[in-house]
Amino acid sequence: MTNKEFMDLISSKIVLLDGATGSNMQKSGMPAGVCPEKWILEHGNVLVDLQKGYIAAGSDILYAPTFTSSRIKLGEYGLAEDMESINRELVKLSKQAVKESGIAGIGRRVYIAGDLTMTGEQLYPIGTLGFEELVEVYKEQISCILMEGVDLFVIETMMSLKECRAALLAVKETCDLPVMVTMTFNDNMRTLYGTDPATAMVVLQNMGANAVGVNCSTGPEKMCRVVAAMKEYANIPVIAKPNAGLPVLIQNETVFSMGPEEFAMQTKKLVEAGASLVGGCCGTTIEHISLLNQAIRTMPPHIINREKRRVLATERSTLDINLNGRFMIIGERINPTGKRALQAELKAGIMDTVLAMAEEQTANGADILDINMGMSGIDEKEMMIKTVNEVTGVVDVPLSIDSSHVNVIEAALRVYPGRALINSISLEKEKFEKLIPLAKKYGAMFILLPLWDKGLPKDIGEKKEIIHTILAEAKRQGLTKADIIVDGLVNTVGANKDAALQTLETVRYCLEDLGLATVVGLSNISFGLPERQFINSTFLAIAIQAGLNMAIANPSQDLLVNTAFAADLLKGKEEADVRYINRVTKNPAVVVRKNEPNPKSSGTEAEKEVKTERTKTEQTDTGNTNHAVYVGVIKGNKKNIVQLVSRSLKEGNEPAFILDNLLIPAINEVGELFNKQVYFLPQLISSAETMKHAIDYLEPMLKKGGNEKKLGTVVIATVAGDVHDIGKNLVVLMLKNYGFYVIDLGKDVPSEKIIQTARESHADIIALSALMTTTMMEMKEVIRLKKEAGLKAKVIIGGAVITQSYADEIGADGYAKDAGKTVVIIKKLLGIN
Repeated sequence: MTNKEFMDLISSKIVLLDGATGSNMQKSGMPAGVCPEKWILEHGNVLVDLQKGYIAAGSDILYAPTFTSSRIKLGEYGLAEDMESINRELVKLSKQAVKESGIAGIGRRVYIAGDLTMTGEQLYPIGTLGFEELVEVYKEQISCILMEGVDLFVIETMMSLKECRAALLAVKETCDLPVMVTMTFNDNMRTLYGTDPATAMVVLQNMGANAVGVNCSTGPEKMCRVVAAMKEYANIPVIAKPNAGLPVLIQNETVFSMGPEEFAMQTKKLVEAGASLVGGCCGTTIEHISLLNQAIRTMPPHIINREKRRVLATERSTLDINLNGRFMIIGERINPTGKRALQAELKAGIMDTVLAMAEEQTANGADILDINMGMSGIDEKEMMIKTVNEVTGVVDVPLSIDSSHVNVIEAALRVYPGRALINSISLEKEKFEKLIPLAKKYGAMFILLPLWDKGLPKDIGEKKEIIHTILAEAKRQGLTKADIIVDGLVNTVGANKDAALQTLETVRYCLEDLGLATVVGLSNISFGLPERQFINSTFLAIAIQAGLNMAIANPSQDLLVNTAFAADLLKGKEEADVRYINRVTKNPAVVVRKNEPNPKSSGTEAEKEVKTERTKTEQTDTGNTNHAVYVGVIKGNKKNIVQLVSRSLKEGNEPAFILDNLLIPAINEVGELFNKQVYFLPQLISSAETMKHAIDYLEPMLKKGGNEKKLGTVVIATVAGDVHDIGKNLVVLMLKNYGFYVIDLGKDVPSEKIIQTARESHADIIALSALMTTTMMEMKEVIRLKKEAGLKAKVIIGGAVITQSYADEIGADGYAKDAGKTVVIIKKLLGIN
């Protein structure tokens, strides 16, 4: 299937996907705890009959049952060595279903999609799995699937945008087949890792996904908002594959609440909301798909919007860039040029100043952060990768990747979990020929720098020639004007009295004649002149009037930034009044600071300012929330937390004081930030691990002083048949931090082993996790065995598919929807204040 054939199919009808596999296999006798792929191969007729039923019901695309057939997943069952044969045989079953159905008999072609999903391993820096290792894991599976031949690929039930990117890159680098990607979203319209629907669409469609959407998650009635949010940014088809409602327990069997008629009616609304491809996930049957087909067969196909939006993205948010919108600042401080202290830190592998600069610039209003690691004495590529990983963990603004070396830029684009900005692409031969394809491949925007191999353009005519040449080539390679921001190329007015006028003409020409966004690096305009801040700020105000969209500048320069906000106010831009008032009341204008750092100066004074503020934060002891240890946990400062705790001990604080008044209140606040959706899984894990480092350091002292706290014994496990443990591992970390003795049995744990361990350890709590509807019944089995054994331990359950009603139905003592709630509920069950 070619990309054109895929779009022809989308243009001809609302495409019908298949329904559930796992829940139907379970109905057909697949027991919990077995490898699903192996069971399917041993009962191939069950899978073939199911997929033949979907074809008869009207499905246009079948998902081959290769869902969890990666090396990592199969390795959990000791089957990693059989990966090739398993994937090939599973594809053969789907092809058999299509063959036995017969195109002549059904009157249409049915396509087979190779199915990929998450591995269960967490990527660095949260986990230990490297990005390139993950890409290779996916490539291995893709290559095996391709040996039997499929028509397209689907990457589904994804929670991490980073993993989506890795899988998408793996497919694109292995073959030319179309790729669909679907993620699973919680009720708050965020994935477990904090990605919202619009961000997922922006990042993945720009990387070359042919369709993006949502699957699993919930029933169709709650999925409409997700589809609508994606549709707003979509230039490709939107997919929706909902569950048949929520799982409930009826007569000792897990069933889904939504029957085929209601499912068809509700899923039809997803088409009305903008979905071009629909099907069913957990709990859906052949009848669900058949009635859905009847409901949508007369609905006209959607016309795909081809008008692109100017938008950058992080892993968790989007940044729209409107030609007539608010002025934006690209923070320029993360650049070692002329900064001796920063250079020394980078050579030592220390990121403190980089992270402080990132936080300071964001707090001062930077919309984008420029990252430049160009200096001697370090491996620039490795340092760039490290910086991208570290900075994205502490701030949520898009990054501008700035380097003179193509390989450094590509390395950063490869690991960046959002949609980045390349700074920059000129008409210089190497950059022109190599960077435009990289912008396309990784879905990045780029700054068009009007330079060529001859050097600076002699006049505005040459500058326009360069702009048009780069623009034409970018269009030829599939990019659009919405992907490009033109650098106005500022020269010093001290050497050329017309320098400002030439830049202003470039800005005007790009806006009015070409419809392109523009950016400038401000400081060159005043080079060599006294009191440069006045020239810079005045030029900026004039440039904003001419239509300038953004500037590369230091956002801590009050005169400059306040001038920009005032210019927006005077131009009547939307919400400019509120933004100006908030800015100047938070950062009162200073007429002139004698030693105000210049963006292109040595940077030493600016570094001192950053470090001074950080030191003040670390040393402030007027309240616990300002204490360095408390702040360290809040910010997930794993590398320095032990040093901060040691310093607090030397200042006279007792270990028990640090635990009770700094560490525990901090992790409580992190929990609140998580509940309020200010923090997401990566920050929660980072803060929990930071606290664990601190407690591990304090534990010998707490024991010696008789202050060690063990609040109770908890046996925790992911139930039999379930190999997902991200949430469970976080709960373990949080419980240990609060002083519980935790026995972690791991994942896919037999119910009998859980009960045996609870009996032998005299456990106070049995905590159970399940992510799959096919394994949640094991929780009831554990509760039954616990009662038979006469254990007094309380049982608490949780996981993506678990609800309070399900906990009530099976007789669990508590239900927790996340790690923070688990701690609260366990304390309540044990009567701990």
